[in-house]
Amino acid sequence: MKKYIFLLSIAALGFTACQGDYLDTAPENQVGTATILGSTANAEMALNGICRSMSNQYLKTQGLNGEGTILNWYGTFTGNDAQKSNQTGWKSLWNSTYHMRPSSIYLYYPWFYYYKMLSNANAIICNIDAAEGAEKDRAFLKAQALTFRAYCFFRLSQLYSHRWMDEEGECPGIVLRTDASIGDWKLSTLKEAYERIYKDLDDAIALYEKSGKDRDAKEYYKPSKDVAYAIYAKAALTREDWANAKKYAALARANHPIMSTEEYKSGMSVPNNEWIWGVYDAGDQTLHYYSFYAYIASNSNAGICCKNPVAISRELFEQIPATDERKMLYLAPETDDEWADAFTADGNPRASLTSNDQKTVDGKKVNQPYAGTLAVRAKSKYGTWLDASSQIYPYMQFKFRNIENPGVGPFPVIRAAEMYYTEAEADCHLDAETDAQQLLYDVVSPRDAAYTKSTKTGDDLLAEVKLYRRFDLWGEGNDWFDYKRWGEPIVRKRKAQGGSFHKDFAVTINPEDGNAWTWMIPEKETDYNDAIE
Repeated sequence: MKKYIFLLSIAALGFTACQGDYLDTAPENQVGTATILGSTANAEMALNGICRSMSNQYLKTQGLNGEGTILNWYGTFTGNDAQKSNQTGWKSLWNSTYHMRPSSIYLYYPWFYYYKMLSNANAIICNIDAAEGAEKDRAFLKAQALTFRAYCFFRLSQLYSHRWMDEEGECPGIVLRTDASIGDWKLSTLKEAYERIYKDLDDAIALYEKSGKDRDAKEYYKPSKDVAYAIYAKAALTREDWANAKKYAALARANHPIMSTEEYKSGMSVPNNEWIWGVYDAGDQTLHYYSFYAYIASNSNAGICCKNPVAISRELFEQIPATDERKMLYLAPETDDEWADAFTADGNPRASLTSNDQKTVDGKKVNQPYAGTLAVRAKSKYGTWLDASSQIYPYMQFKFRNIENPGVGPFPVIRAAEMYYTEAEADCHLDAETDAQQLLYDVVSPRDAAYTKSTKTGDDLLAEVKLYRRFDLWGEGNDWFDYKRWGEPIVRKRKAQGGSFHKDFAVTINPEDGNAWTWMIPEKETDYNDAIE
């Protein structure tokens, strides 16, 4: 039987873009991996290639664009607090009905993407010690590759394993490939997966310190010691290891001050010091209609985005005080006319155009007035944050905007704000409520001058931390992952229930549904890996 074979070629190592199929191969005896990585200069090029792989198109499928797909499709659109307006043709995916379809490309994509990245990181890890170059450079590059590997194992565990709370880590985990071999590999347990993630991050942190090096300030897209700390915090929080979540979140955010409100409103496409880690994208390398912002930006002219903009849930929006300056980034109906314009008679969100719609009269194009009062206000207040072809929906967002059409722009993967909420959530479980209250104040008050330090305790305090986490990090790919680890149901409501979801998305997804929110191991793996039953 054929074995599962990764790409280990010059292309896969990052010297050119790689879009090969799952079983494409380039035999190592043609161009040995050790030869390719024979110097730290070449290894650095390979590391840059891994960074670039986070914004590549894969599997010849529109929308499969690297890390952006994970954040959008698997973290945001499937979650509790966002919807793609009336994009009902994709309701099966957004309603999480593909978890037990092992032949589906949607089930397979994250597995393919992260193991491709893993194979390239492993090539560096396994060969860098013998590379020509300075010892400090070898240490730094190995630390970066280990950081990538830990991140991939973490994401795979989030998607393809049950919650830690369900079986305390004794449930099936993932394949922990740590070298370039192509033989059969059995599944680990989830506990073993986290042990490996922790070890990789411990080793990476030690090597960062040994190297005495750090990435350039402009290289937000490369791993660093702060990125390793942040991944450690995310992994520990998901594992319910509260002490380490607290420890590493504090370390991760120490050098990354919270951005100003104006920076927050900049469209999330302008890197700043709060970004601990992000994905690079520019006009000369963009994926055009396949890119991250082509699926979420309010000003994108990509049809899938401008016809079905992304909207925040009414229920989440209305729980945030009016004094919070971030609320202006969402279009909530205000008057009776706007409410009537925003929803159909049966309660579904209604589309209206920002531009003068045209109709043909006696063979001539004639402009009509703006379609609806909500659209008029949107055009007046947010005109520069829209495309001329944009359709307006209630609660549509303006937090994410591209810098060039159809979807050009870098985007954050981890911000310091997430580390504040991570640390505060951990404190709630560690009975350090005073610390949690202070952290919540520190991260919320810069956006809301009227916010006073919380006096809540116990479950009420934890609920407030979760609420602000959901709002602050909205659209950044945490939604579904947070609800999964919390073991809380996704409850999307229609207008009559106090929500804003289209009836096709207004579903309840309980923690036990859809294989406990666990994507099955794809057939592409089980067909070629005899160690997995």
